[in-house]
Amino acid sequence: MTKTLEGLFRFNSIEEAENLQESLSKKLVLTDGFSALRLIGGVDTSFSKDGRVLSVIVVMRFETLELIEFSYYSTKEFVPYIPGFLSFREGPAIIEAWKRLKVKPDVLLVDGQGYAHPRHLGIASHLGIALDMPTIGCAKSLLIGRYEEPGPLRGDRSPIFYKDRIVGMVLRTKDNTKPVFVSPGHKVSFESSVEIVLKSVTKYRLPEPLRYAHQYSKTILKENGGES
Repeated sequence: MTKTLEGLFRFNSIEEAENLQESLSKKLVLTDGFSALRLIGGVDTSFSKDGRVLSVIVVMRFETLELIEFSYYSTKEFVPYIPGFLSFREGPAIIEAWKRLKVKPDVLLVDGQGYAHPRHLGIASHLGIALDMPTIGCAKSLLIGRYEEPGPLRGDRSPIFYKDRIVGMVLRTKDNTKPVFVSPGHKVSFESSVEIVLKSVTKYRLPEPLRYAHQYSKTILKENGGES
């Protein structure tokens, strides 16, 4: 039976959630599924003290990182934080924010993991399959695997290994600054994932689409009295 878009983020037990991740991971495409990259998106989700989820998506021109549009959606938090199941907590709000966008990006950066996940279905991969679009996971910390510290300069990188397989890359986006953890989500190759993230970084550690989305989410929460 084919699940609805929203149904791809619902589960009744951890076992059911794991089975859904295993099933969806078989649909992953780890090659580039875009011919041109004109617009890049970024999504970030924040949580308020009163139990609400707020997801923000920004769309920018890839070459100039000029902001084109942003959308957001807030809803009640239905799923608590469970390591490895972040997409079930944030996914529904992100899908609704996506529906509100008038202009869709060619590639979407996601604050979280993609292929670098125990069942190779982090939130970036989950969203990529649900939306049938290229996605990249760019996380601030490691979820699984082992790696050697990359060199100290911008662009230095090293692979993340999990069960003797490369699942992502540790990338230094700024000299002498903590690296980020990049992995393809869906319809993007390992190489393109790293290059796109690197080209989306200016003077800060995080790619601009993710940084803007994060700032907007915090600002909106604060304006609505629900700052986390």
